[in-house]
Amino acid sequence: MDETGDDPEKPGEEDAQPPPGLVAVGGTLDPDFLIQAYRAGMFPWSSDPVITWWSPDPRAIFNLESYRPHRGTLKRIRSAGWRFAVDERFTEVMRACAEPAPGRPETWISEDFIASYTELHRRGIAHSVEVYEGEHLIGGLYGVAFGGYFGGESMFHRRTDASKAALAYLVERLKAHGFVLLDAQAPNPHLMRIGAVEIPRAEYLARLRVALSLQARF
Repeated sequence: MDETGDDPEKPGEEDAQPPPGLVAVGGTLDPDFLIQAYRAGMFPWSSDPVITWWSPDPRAIFNLESYRPHRGTLKRIRSAGWRFAVDERFTEVMRACAEPAPGRPETWISEDFIASYTELHRRGIAHSVEVYEGEHLIGGLYGVAFGGYFGGESMFHRRTDASKAALAYLVERLKAHGFVLLDAQAPNPHLMRIGAVEIPRAEYLARLRVALSLQARF
């Protein structure tokens, strides 16, 4: 899960480099194929010039039981008066995540990605979390949900701490709705700073099987 933003909260360019874990090249972003890939523990990273599929070892996750937002993030949420919502402006969240940022002039979130995940959203599989300041969308994230699994894809912020606030809201929602696995995909220093942990791929796949067997609803 990567992040777009315009202040020091954003990960550095080195954080966005693909990790070891390339498992396939080619294929399609057809929504049905995407579903099969996620259920097998893989995710797409880019489609230029061809789609690449990844299953990193180790894998980054947010532990739903032990994750705690930083104290500063909680203070910011309380003082800012932000409003949180889900699935109000899914495609707009994706486009915000795709915006260029310092150190990252290009993005892997192409129009093909936007079209495919928007179709998954139409099917009730892909979801967005949004943070609003008044009527302005200032932060958020999107991902996919199957059973008790949520796979985070990307996040963005236009105010300091807005993406961290979206993550904190997501964690509480997932816990309340019976989810057991929040996938952050490829480990990087930024994810570790905001509370992600690394687990071996074998453990991730075992947790994924359990999560997929559940009947949670986002």
